[in-house]
Amino acid sequence: MTKKPKIGIFGLTSCAGDQLAILNCEDELLTIADAFDILDWEMAKTNNDKVTELDIAFVEGVVAQTRDLEALQAIRKRSKLLVAIGTCAVWGGVAAMKNQIPREILKKEVYGEEINVVDSVEALPVRSFVKTDILLPGCPIEKEQFLQIAASLLHGDLPELLNFSVCSECKMRENACLVVEKGEICCGALTVSGCNARCPSHNIPCGGCHGPIEEVHYDANYTMFAQRGITKEEIQTKMSNFAAPAWMGQKLLSEIK
Repeated sequence: MTKKPKIGIFGLTSCAGDQLAILNCEDELLTIADAFDILDWEMAKTNNDKVTELDIAFVEGVVAQTRDLEALQAIRKRSKLLVAIGTCAVWGGVAAMKNQIPREILKKEVYGEEINVVDSVEALPVRSFVKTDILLPGCPIEKEQFLQIAASLLHGDLPELLNFSVCSECKMRENACLVVEKGEICCGALTVSGCNARCPSHNIPCGGCHGPIEEVHYDANYTMFAQRGITKEEIQTKMSNFAAPAWMGQKLLSEIK
């Protein structure tokens, strides 16, 4: 009998939307539970094993508190592979949107002058602190992409994820371009695919929630936007809603060797 891969699913500071997306794999969830030995998943089970070495750890959220970093380092230490799931874990997400504002000011604005119970630090993604083996962005992640990764890992392979733009998906769906036709600030040309152009297909400009695509021709895209009166600063501001560390030049993300 083939040994089941031991996995854990974890959340740092986050909305838990990516874990919920996994739970929402309703038709496939029992198959996943049968194929993998889920040792540690506080959102979905009790009596979690916090010690045993894991073959795969799925981690969502950002490091926004000291305890997040401690938890992440412990997860990395006990895991052979670490999969960052969700745009927060990959790019910083909305939690990193206001990193340019000192944390003490943010805490006072949110909790008031007299309350100081949150050990808040600059919000940064998982890959800023530990080696990540697979990056799966999304806000939240797409069910189909998670299942693809799970199937690949189950067979001992590293998955090959999509690396083209939402703009390409939009063209495949034969949508009218919101930039060309309406002059809207649609970030599909700069954003990694995976959502099947969900927002543009409903005439809603792409907000970049999957984070930036690698090796995109930024200069050509900025020229396209500029020809329609859209400035580079407007694009950077919109893309930084989900990937501020990359777009606002704070602590740029690079693979930790």
